[in-house]
This record gives sequence, structure tokens and C-alpha cells, in this order.
Amino acid sequence: MNEIVKQIFQGIVDGQQDVVAAGVESALASGVPARTILDEGMLAAMAEVGRLFEEGECYVPEMLISARAMKTGLAKLQPSLKQTDVKVAGTVAIGTVKGDLHDMGKNLVGIMLEGAGFTVKDLGVDVSPEAFVAAADEVDVIGLSALLTTTMGQMRTTLDALAAAGKRPKVKVIVGGAPVTEDFAHQIGADGFASDASRAVAVTKSLISPSN
Repeated sequence: MNEIVKQIFQGIVDGQQDVVAAGVESALASGVPARTILDEGMLAAMAEVGRLFEEGECYVPEMLISARAMKTGLAKLQPSLKQTDVKVAGTVAIGTVKGDLHDMGKNLVGIMLEGAGFTVKDLGVDVSPEAFVAAADEVDVIGLSALLTTTMGQMRTTLDALAAAGKRPKVKVIVGGAPVTEDFAHQIGADGFASDASRAVAVTKSLISPSN
């Protein structure tokens, strides 16, 4: 791996925004392809952060700091990526279901998905089933988040609304949040369940990879 790309990789793992931003500028100036910087420096680093999180070697605060460092570098890299027409991994709409105003978990999932190369449409909190239905035509995957047991039922309502609108076959749906379980995901007919932000990325990739 190129030395500057290694610095970018480590800078993201360590959450050093300035190091990552300077590294991206230096790598581009020295002729390193934007795709190499993205794949070997940035996406690989976020995959490593996800691995560390799953193994209990880092926690949500560290993951957020790394994700922000990645976003800083991505902002520097994006103009060059557009010039090379790099294909995104897919498009995902995320939102916290109707009646639920919690957004930390959803926000972390969004940052991690962007770090993995996805385009993310964040619908916000207290999102109605109709708003998810409206987004279904523009995305590959919809992610539903709930932090309250009292709002989990809105996940089923949203899936029913997608089916009633004839859009359920067109989009994959994953669910997650503190009270949500894999059994519940199966019961309501979701395509996937994610227990944390790192898992959300892996599940999303597995759901859309056959069509890529």
C-alpha cells in the first residue's frame, strides 16, 4: 500500500481528521488514483473500525470519531471521484419510525453506510409510513430504526404500507434499534436485522450484492 494511503487509513482508524484531510490532498497531488484512496485508505479503514467494534476493542464514541474523520477525507476526495465516475455501492434511505424521536443510532448507521460507499438519504425522525413509501422508488434499501418498544409496531405498519403501495418487491428493508430483535424482524417480514451500525453495513451489502 502507498505510504500516504497508509497514513489516511491509520488516520481514520485513529479518528484524526486533520491527518486524513492532509493525506487525501497529498495523495491526489502525488497522482494516487481517487479510487485507490477510497478503497485502500478509506473504506478499508472503516471496515477495520467495524471489526474492532464487533470485537469489543472500540466503542460508539471512537467509531463516531473515526467516521467523522472519514467524512472529512471524503469531502476532499469527492470532486475527484465524480471525475472518475466511481460507482456507489447502492442507495439507502434511513429513518426513525413514526412516534420515535431518537436519532443517535440512526445517525451512526448513516455515517457507517456512507463510509462503506453507499449514498444515504436520511429521512430524519418521526418518519411516517407514507414518507418511507415515497422514498422506495429512489433507493435499494430502507432502514427502519426504533428505540422505543411502543414504536416498534410502526415497523410492521411501514412494511404493510410498502406492500399496499406495490413497492415491497422493489426494495429491501432492514430494521434495528435497542428493543428490536431478529425474531421480531422475521415476524414482520423484514429482509434483514442489524444489532448495531457495523452489522447494518454488512447486512445492507449482503442484501444488494446479488444485483450489483
